[in-house]
Amino acid sequence: MQFDIKGMSCAACSKRVEDAVNKIPLVETCSVNLITNSMTVSGNVEVGEIIKAVEKAGYEASLKGETKKETKKSNESVEIKKRILLSLFFLIPLMYMSMGYNMFSFPLPYFFKTNPLAIALTQFILSAVILIINKKFFLNGFKGLIKKAPNMDTLVALGSFASFVYSISQVFCMSSFYVAADFTSAMMLLHNLYFESAAMILVLISVGKMLEAGSKKKTLDAVNSLKKLTPETAVIIKDGKEITIPINDMKKGDIFVIRPGESIPADGIITEGFTSVNESALTGESIPVDKNTGDTVSQATLNLSGFIKCEAVTVGEETLFSQIIKAVNDSAGTKAPIARIADKISGIFVPCILGVSLITFITWMILDMEFSFALTRAISVLVISCPCSLGLATPVAITVGCGMGAKMGILFKNAQALGYTGKIKTVAFDKTGTLTKGKPKVTDIITFDYNEKDFLSYVYSLEIKSEHPYAKAICQYAEEKNSSIKKSDDFEILPGNGVKATINNETVYGGSFKFISQKADIEDNKKELVYKLAEAGKTPLFFIKENKLLGIIAVEDELRDNSISAIKELKKIGIKTVIITGDNEKTATAIKNKVKADEVYSEVLPVNKADIIRELSKSGKVAMVGDGINDAPALVSADVGIAVGTGTDIAVDSSDVLLINNNLSNIVSLISLSKKTLKIIYENLFWAFIYNILGIPLAAGVFIPITGWELTPMFGAMAMSISSVTVVTNALRIYNIKKEKKKMEITMKIEGMMCMHC
Repeated sequence: MQFDIKGMSCAACSKRVEDAVNKIPLVETCSVNLITNSMTVSGNVEVGEIIKAVEKAGYEASLKGETKKETKKSNESVEIKKRILLSLFFLIPLMYMSMGYNMFSFPLPYFFKTNPLAIALTQFILSAVILIINKKFFLNGFKGLIKKAPNMDTLVALGSFASFVYSISQVFCMSSFYVAADFTSAMMLLHNLYFESAAMILVLISVGKMLEAGSKKKTLDAVNSLKKLTPETAVIIKDGKEITIPINDMKKGDIFVIRPGESIPADGIITEGFTSVNESALTGESIPVDKNTGDTVSQATLNLSGFIKCEAVTVGEETLFSQIIKAVNDSAGTKAPIARIADKISGIFVPCILGVSLITFITWMILDMEFSFALTRAISVLVISCPCSLGLATPVAITVGCGMGAKMGILFKNAQALGYTGKIKTVAFDKTGTLTKGKPKVTDIITFDYNEKDFLSYVYSLEIKSEHPYAKAICQYAEEKNSSIKKSDDFEILPGNGVKATINNETVYGGSFKFISQKADIEDNKKELVYKLAEAGKTPLFFIKENKLLGIIAVEDELRDNSISAIKELKKIGIKTVIITGDNEKTATAIKNKVKADEVYSEVLPVNKADIIRELSKSGKVAMVGDGINDAPALVSADVGIAVGTGTDIAVDSSDVLLINNNLSNIVSLISLSKKTLKIIYENLFWAFIYNILGIPLAAGVFIPITGWELTPMFGAMAMSISSVTVVTNALRIYNIKKEKKKMEITMKIEGMMCMHC
């Protein structure tokens, strides 16, 4: 379940919400994303119970998608900008009257020069207006304090409020000097007023918030730009006429038309026409794909040339593109393991800072410093401390990384996968359907004591109920030869071995040499045939009837165009490559030599693939790349399971990463993206920790006796704003990753050449 959360201002808030929801019985996991102001919860819990827990913690929650759409969308950065501009209207004269007059002797009207109390009262009025304009800090901050859930707004509100109240007390002191006609002492107290600090702190933090909001918006651009690719309307044919309808009103089975230059509104099948489609929105590949009648088209891809009619197969949230957007949002809402450390620190950060501020004030008072000096140090500690930089360090990088991956045709299903992928030491590949195209063809038929027609009839009758790629290849070949089908009973799939059935009251087996040799004696001269076929990279399949060998069918599956280059690129960056297959040793070795992998494990049963992955994991993190049902256990066992886009639903569901375009070379891209994201996270955490480690002691005045360095609350507020903006902006550097463009080779026949010069 996903929820929208309102009222969060910093990492301490998100931690508070997480803790509140995690306390609910039956909640399995809860993850709050400060960037998207969303929460993902898993477990058998009622929605109302979750919302109630969030509200009790001091925030608002609503089920994602149930909030009413506002006619005019609110923009956080625009609202803050308005507040800043209005505040500046009053802040400029306030700063002129306080710092300009007191520090630089800027001119003032004669009335003010002879009346310091009037100057103080004017500063009071101007600052009070600014505090009212920025009342949001005080409402959120003190609300959190009352609920024993202090946050960043609490630090800002306490710092500003303390400056304001102290300044008011000084105004009362000035009035007492006026009564005693001691105008000189009254004038001296002007230097003890902190009205400008109380106001400036709020304005500087607001500027930081505005910049942060703008930067956070950029982190979501990769996701938002995906959403914009979906057309808002579709042209369907109804009662023989073309009508335009909203895309949300489309139904399965609708016939829709697409003209050149238009975006496709749903997943469908072309029923009429041919065209060229740009599928870069899905696959990341810019090279157009030719489409003809019977071919599939996907939502958000772009029709480039022809006019086509299509039948809608999946619409709305069921389309592949919608699922991709959902997966990106889900993965951005999860947390990488490294984020847990920052979350724990953020959860106790604000209470600790309140304690440090109090200790700072008491310490300076014990050291016999002036009350105003001790208060200034305490306020500086409050406003320089930045829990946001810690809380934003990881989620901004994860959000940008997941969005970038989607643009490149790489779909991360969770943040953990994005974090682990960059640490991979070994990549294990399934063979059939992963390294190969998964569309094997029959290459050789060898019969014994049967003619080819009868042999194919038995084989066809046995394999027609199987879904294995080899079975489909054999059935297709048998259909082309017009083979007949015999009645078969008791069909059974023997995972990793073959199939069996009863045909004409006789048991027929089909499968690998290793399996069949356990059911029947195979002569040495026939074994030689196996070795020759296997050494050529073909897979020999044996068929027996009642322990008597019927014949051998050899099938061959072509390598994917990018299999060799993908393994070459992986080895170039120091990744060990391994092939795990159920094929016999000779065939597996032939494939290994073709793609130049480091190791191969042959004749492996599906249940044993996971054991090999666990063994490989002892030497470092392992990624498993697969596409079939038999790969699911290995995909789950691997540190990172990678499924190719054409894989079975079970394989896709079991994986952590999906290669939408089936391009194995993208494995190098996703490792590069993960490493870049991890690097950004570590940099963000480093700067967040360093900022607070150095800034807090500086604000507390630790360096004053040693170097004389002193930090005013205003500069502390500025530093706090800069730290959050720096962390978010640093994450945007992930956008600098460039996907390697696919090279296109074209072979042309040139006529008219007569010599080498031509």
